[in-house]
Amino acid sequence: MVGFLFLQHNLQTLDTAALYKIFLQFPSIQTDTRKIKSGDIFFALKGPSFNGNAFAEQALALGAAYAIVDEPAFVANPKCILVEDVLKCLQLLARHHRQQFDIPFIAITGSNGKTTSKELVATVLSQKFKTYATDGNLNNHIGVPLTILKIKRDAEMAIIEMGANHQREIASYCEVALPDYGIINNCGKAHIEGFGGIEGVRKGKGELFDFIRDNGGTIFRNTDLDYLSEMANGISNQITYGSQGAMYNGSVTDNTMTLDIKVETLHYQMAIHSNLVGEYNFPNLMLAVAVGDYFGVSGDQIKSAIEAYQPDNSRSQLIEKNGNKIILDAYNANPTSMRAAISNFSKLNGSKILWLGAMKEMGPDEAKEHQELLGFINQWQWEDIILVGKEFEPFKADKKWFETSVQAADYIAQNKPREAMILIKGSRGSKMEKMFDVL
Repeated sequence: MVGFLFLQHNLQTLDTAALYKIFLQFPSIQTDTRKIKSGDIFFALKGPSFNGNAFAEQALALGAAYAIVDEPAFVANPKCILVEDVLKCLQLLARHHRQQFDIPFIAITGSNGKTTSKELVATVLSQKFKTYATDGNLNNHIGVPLTILKIKRDAEMAIIEMGANHQREIASYCEVALPDYGIINNCGKAHIEGFGGIEGVRKGKGELFDFIRDNGGTIFRNTDLDYLSEMANGISNQITYGSQGAMYNGSVTDNTMTLDIKVETLHYQMAIHSNLVGEYNFPNLMLAVAVGDYFGVSGDQIKSAIEAYQPDNSRSQLIEKNGNKIILDAYNANPTSMRAAISNFSKLNGSKILWLGAMKEMGPDEAKEHQELLGFINQWQWEDIILVGKEFEPFKADKKWFETSVQAADYIAQNKPREAMILIKGSRGSKMEKMFDVL
């Protein structure tokens, strides 16, 4: 039994291998004592307001096989393994696990739609391969290594979603996941505060292409976004998709409510009837077709997989509730995705209502972006508009405004719309689902 294992930042192979042997015996990682199961390895991570080391004994009492800690004061139990940095240890263990596989590792990043793209690609590839993919949007410095460590020996495909809000973040994830295929959905006005403007977003997201370029990998590129072509300079292996001039071309055939497209490949043409809302999901569908066909999934399998896919978790969901048709797209929002959703919604027929939550992480552009968004929506006629968040207050004019979604939900509960079409869109911090719940 291993009692103490000291790991340095310049970790030696022997140290990683020793911890990896333990992981192979107990291949379930947990970072939350509330979710501990017998035989888990507990990694005592730290955060701004918590210290996982303090919960190591509790994790062991609940059945954890080992607890990985980085403060000597908490090593009272022989099942505690002391390392220099628990997070770094988790990431290095994940990298070592990744190196045991000789299968395609596909990394997806972008400002908008990366989780939907990841789900579509995983759904398509699962028709032919044993596919592992990021759960939900666990795409950060903890989620990426945890995703990798959940990949089992039977894996034939791995899809790793990578989120970021500052420079060098994607680069660090690539050093753990070692992707050989890369996808950047788009680069929009998201996390501007951390990236420092749209050029900063492109530089940050472009770190995925940099890794692919340096390691001779392959990218899937949307030809409708010119800046992706510039970002992909020097990458020899490119699979392209888009509306024209690509290896995989398509077009929107119906956007009345859900999105229908027509696809042309070198091998076939086909019509796909999706359950996604919004023309902005066209590139996500085309990406799934391109990846599936490239890896040998048949056209019939691609079509059936996409048509069976149902969006969830407040992402482009079309829901009918008490006579209303609701587009629930409230998982996240930024100026780019807001405009796309509102523009698409404006084209639909019927009595239309907007419920918009504030956009977060806008940095010094916060006021400007919210003011410009309200100017953008004023070009159309709406039956009603409700704004949520202090960011909108200075510009609300004659529109209904509430500081929180709880206050807005109280109003809606007493003034429920009937037979209306409603777009609910906002950043996760706005908690716009509370308004949907009272309909």
